[in-house]
Amino acid sequence: MAIMSTPLQYGRVAIVLHWSIAALTLVALASGFAADAIGRGAHAALRAHAVSGLLAGALTLVRIAWWWLADVRPDPASKSDGIKGTIAQVAHVLLVILPVIMAASGIGMLALSGAGEQLFGAAPGPLPEFERFRPRVPHGIGARILIALVLLHVSAALYHHLVLRDRLLERLSWRRRQ
Repeated sequence: MAIMSTPLQYGRVAIVLHWSIAALTLVALASGFAADAIGRGAHAALRAHAVSGLLAGALTLVRIAWWWLADVRPDPASKSDGIKGTIAQVAHVLLVILPVIMAASGIGMLALSGAGEQLFGAAPGPLPEFERFRPRVPHGIGARILIALVLLHVSAALYHHLVLRDRLLERLSWRRRQ
C-alpha cells in the first residue's frame, strides 16, 4: 500500500490519521462524560480527556494540512444526490472541523479556569466548577453533536458495507483493494 492516496484507496498516512483521530475522539468523549459524572475529583478522567482531545484536534490539523499540501482524497464510493448526499457532505465537513473546535474550547476552559496546573502540575485541590466558564456550554454542545455525527458516520459505513456491499470500508483498511 502506498503512502499517498489513489482514486480508489486511501494511503497509509490518511488511514493512520483517520483511525488515530477516531480512537482519540472516542477516548476524549468517554473520559469527558466520565469526568463530568465524577465531578470535581475527576483528575485522572479529565487528564485523559484533555490529552486525548488535544491530540485528536492536533492530528485533525495535520490531516487537513496533509490533504491540502500532499495528498488527495479518493473519489466518493457512491455519489449520492439529494438529501443523502448533502447530509454526507455536511457530516464529513463537521467531522473534520469539530475536533479542532472542541480542542480549542477545551484549551480555553483549561486556561480560564487554571485547571491545567491541577491536572498536569503539582497544584492540589478539587477541580474548578467548569460551568462558570464560557467555553463550557459550546464544549458540551459540541460533544453531543460529535456523538451524533460519529453514530451517523458509523451507521453510514455499515450501510455501505452490509447493504450496498460497495466495499467502502476496504478503502480505509490496510488490505489492498482487489
